[in-house]
Amino acid sequence: MPETLRLPAADGGSTAYHVQGDFRYADSGTAATSRIAYAAVHVVADPLSDTTPVSPAAIDWEATLAFRRHVWSYGLGVADAMDTAQRGMGLDWEAARELITRSVAEANAAGGRIVCGVQTDHLPQGSARTLRDVEAAYEEQCEFVEAQGGQVVLMASRELARIAKSPDDYRQVYDRVLSGLAQPALIHWLGEVFDPQLAGYWGSDDLDVAMTTLLEIIDANRANVEGLKLSLLDQRRELEMRPRLPAGVHMFTGDDFDYPTTIAGSDGYYSDALLGAFDAIAPAASAALLALDAGDRDRFEAILEPTLPLSRHIFKAPTYFYKTGIVFLAYLNGHQEHFRMVGGLESGRSTVHLAELFVLADRAGLLRDAELAVDRMRRVLSVFGVEQS
Repeated sequence: MPETLRLPAADGGSTAYHVQGDFRYADSGTAATSRIAYAAVHVVADPLSDTTPVSPAAIDWEATLAFRRHVWSYGLGVADAMDTAQRGMGLDWEAARELITRSVAEANAAGGRIVCGVQTDHLPQGSARTLRDVEAAYEEQCEFVEAQGGQVVLMASRELARIAKSPDDYRQVYDRVLSGLAQPALIHWLGEVFDPQLAGYWGSDDLDVAMTTLLEIIDANRANVEGLKLSLLDQRRELEMRPRLPAGVHMFTGDDFDYPTTIAGSDGYYSDALLGAFDAIAPAASAALLALDAGDRDRFEAILEPTLPLSRHIFKAPTYFYKTGIVFLAYLNGHQEHFRMVGGLESGRSTVHLAELFVLADRAGLLRDAELAVDRMRRVLSVFGVEQS
């Protein structure tokens, strides 16, 4: 069904784009064996709830859980209640609690892998006065996740970043929280590019110093750390850290700009994956990882190469609005019936940005049903005054 759309351009004009409409991937896949791979997944807002940008999150649970089943069907694991799910940008702790409960139960029913994000975000902003306040907040959420049967991803705390005065403060908090876990956790280093409130995390603005502190924390808590999820969009840093991790601790790449090379590996080291980008490219990610299982690195790279322009566009600065592009592509692909987001975050990207996302998804062969995607793109363009002839 080749068709031409008139799309808005950055110069204020418009361009004609001929839709390819070629979905290149299988409808499902098996779990890879050579790499551990998680997609950090989004939530589907309830579009008919009477909410405002500051209301508690209203979630369409049926569509949200259906998307997780879609990810599991490709053999990928689910990383839930993390920043892709708008944690800290609309998904409050009460909604996150219900999300974790429902998703872990769904994972058990589907036989899918799942990890769940833990923060200190139920503390009112600016309320923590001592490190013990932060520790107790982390412990409360960890206990909840583990009580549901989930595995913890220990995310960065804005409150800790606000009150910590030295690397030793981070050591104290992480040592205490990790020591209380029933099973090993993943530690998440979310960089300032994703959340400006996390500047100076690990006690220093110098990334070399911060990295050393984090590695010392991991080494001191080796039995309670399964892996490190690194989200700095800094490939050099990831390559430098990998050989310095204790034996058996996994590096989970969060590099949505350069994931093919970090996953493929070099110099005897490779990264596993925990990526928001895999929410958008699950069919391609599955196919590529299975090619890697088969020892076909050329095919692995060939599959992922056309997805990189799409991912780099979705995660372009200001990076923390990447969730808008993730949800828009889910809408185009029929995983939800609307383009609305928790907290009204659908306004986080321009019409021009969304039009380019459509083009890049089409070129990557990631539009599952071209007719549906074109129809939905037309609707969105019409709302913004871009009518088709």
